[in-house]
Amino acid sequence: MSKLEDVWHKTWRLLSDDILYKQRGIQKNKDLQLTNDQIEAFALAEIETMLQSNGSNLRRFSEMPFPDELIMFEGQNKLIADEISYDIEEMTLEHDKLYKGLTDEKSIIDRRVIDAVLSQEGGVFFVYGYGGTEKTYAWKTLCALVRKMGEIVLPVASSGIASLLLPRGRTTHSRFGIPLNVTENSTCAGIRPGSDLVDLLIKIKLIIWDEAPMMHKYCFEALERSSMDIMRLVDRRNMHRLFGGKVMVFGGDLRKILPVVPKGTRQDIMFATVNSSYLWDSCKVLTLTCNIRLQSSSSKSFADELREFSKWILSVGDGKAGDPNDGKAVIEVAKYILIDPGVYPISAIVDSTYPNLHDHIWEAKYFQERAILAPTNEIVEIGNDHVLSTIHGEEKVYLSSDAISKEEGNFGVHEIYSTEFLNTIRCSGLPNHIIRLKVGAPVMLLRNIDQTSGLCNGTRLVVKHLGNHVIEATVISGSNVREKIL
Repeated sequence: MSKLEDVWHKTWRLLSDDILYKQRGIQKNKDLQLTNDQIEAFALAEIETMLQSNGSNLRRFSEMPFPDELIMFEGQNKLIADEISYDIEEMTLEHDKLYKGLTDEKSIIDRRVIDAVLSQEGGVFFVYGYGGTEKTYAWKTLCALVRKMGEIVLPVASSGIASLLLPRGRTTHSRFGIPLNVTENSTCAGIRPGSDLVDLLIKIKLIIWDEAPMMHKYCFEALERSSMDIMRLVDRRNMHRLFGGKVMVFGGDLRKILPVVPKGTRQDIMFATVNSSYLWDSCKVLTLTCNIRLQSSSSKSFADELREFSKWILSVGDGKAGDPNDGKAVIEVAKYILIDPGVYPISAIVDSTYPNLHDHIWEAKYFQERAILAPTNEIVEIGNDHVLSTIHGEEKVYLSSDAISKEEGNFGVHEIYSTEFLNTIRCSGLPNHIIRLKVGAPVMLLRNIDQTSGLCNGTRLVVKHLGNHVIEATVISGSNVREKIL
């Protein structure tokens, strides 16, 4: 946005429309009156609060006015306030409940990590477990335990979807300000001297980083470098402790997708993984091998089928499936896993994945447990069109904004390419010009809109109502299930 102050001055009255109503409720005075200056200051204060919760602040935008300091959290670190704003009694009950469900392996992890937290000597752990061993359950237990002690724990994940599964989870890039183009000597840009984030990092007792293997090793080293730089000011001995003496717990499965190195060789990818970092030598590896999904299966036949499939998947991940190989092999897929394509392959896939769709269309769990992965956007569109055609109701068509902004000076683009041509462009991460929806259709966000509310890239929702300019939907994935979104 090129003219922030102009936009603000023209829209602040609209953006602050409910400020007076809210303040009357907060101050319990239905006759309360505020001046325009006060209403504008309260609106700016709310925007500042939202920005801070997403790792930014209004002072980054020099053209924007700043709210009255008396309205903001005077002398209080907003990030720390957010992390300690939980009920300790509630956390105690939650931990007691979760602790009863811990397996022996998870109990060992729980004990070793907490011992490191209490010793205040720091430590780096890697919890290695494949899908079904319920690493997320271990993270929730650790978070509840640290919080019931009145301390701060930061659960983060490498992706937005994974972060939604963690209690008050965030992505690592948004939490620590890790550069997108990370290098060997990178540091965390968001960790600046005197910032609220620095004070938060000094106070935290534990950092949990889920889905760590998919990140480049330079990301971990950047955080380690920044943490050590901060913590040496607290205690000189922290210069010789990894992450400045903080307790770090990484988690993930090295059989899954490793860091993506554009045009990289196999050696380049291996070099980029976490276990190629100098941090790995000091990392204590803890393993989870008990597949909880097998134990919780409803029937013996289904459990046997799941066990067989799990065994086969692990053999592929361990490189044991197929003939002995150097990274390439022909792997035979069991017939019971394959879907008979029939005459209409897309229809066969949809019917197999979403049986009796109409009977379950309003069940969040039904969509939570199912997804179709496709290799190209073209196939995604074919699948989406087929699913939409099977849903009853009237279809509504939405178009993207396709007018060229004259104020931005983009005249050349419009002269070279026609609007009709620009509207036909389809590429990864960019929504199509035309989208067709029906009430009951599942949709997915393609952007991080508000992570604290669970609205990030990959969040799935079901459409409840289609207006001309607003879509009402209900969240069906992550920790904000059943929450209504406009």
